[in-house]
Amino acid sequence: MPFSLPVQLIRPKRFGDSRGWFTEVYSVPAFEKLGITCTFVQDNHSLSIPAFTLRGLHFQTPPRGQDKLVRCVRGTIFDIAVDIRRGSPTYGQWVGAELSAENGHQLFIPIGFAHGFVTLEDNCEVSYKCSDTYEPDSDGGIRWDDPAIGIDWPLPADTSPELSAKDAVQPLLADFDSPFPYDGRPLAPLA
Repeated sequence: MPFSLPVQLIRPKRFGDSRGWFTEVYSVPAFEKLGITCTFVQDNHSLSIPAFTLRGLHFQTPPRGQDKLVRCVRGTIFDIAVDIRRGSPTYGQWVGAELSAENGHQLFIPIGFAHGFVTLEDNCEVSYKCSDTYEPDSDGGIRWDDPAIGIDWPLPADTSPELSAKDAVQPLLADFDSPFPYDGRPLAPLA
């Protein structure tokens, strides 16, 4: 199995003709070639009605951690992952990518990373696969606007995102005792 980066931007090929296009969004053999060998057991689908709805930064703690494969099936989002693996040389650093129905890109986010996204237009739908089912007792989060992380969210000036009550009061990274070990793969810029 080839060495893989912890967070990967995946660009599935689209095959088009006069009718539209076709794409294969997930294939075990294709993902194994990228070093992604987890088994997905749950699919989630969300609708965010107003533009600049922000969901995150979320994760599940061990032993119920979740690898995620995220794609936007309607609209456009800015999707991010934050390294929260204790001992990682890239702890607290983030990467992000624009995912849209138009570009078809996906973001693979492994266990040990907090995940979040902001919608860039109205009526965005996001679909993502998870390697474990939802477990409320393992549910965790970090503040979306933690200055120690410094995510450059693409929000217009003087715009506050639409947040859930839970996301508005998540703890800061400095107050988080990470249960995620570093696996030797530092976070790298998305290719």
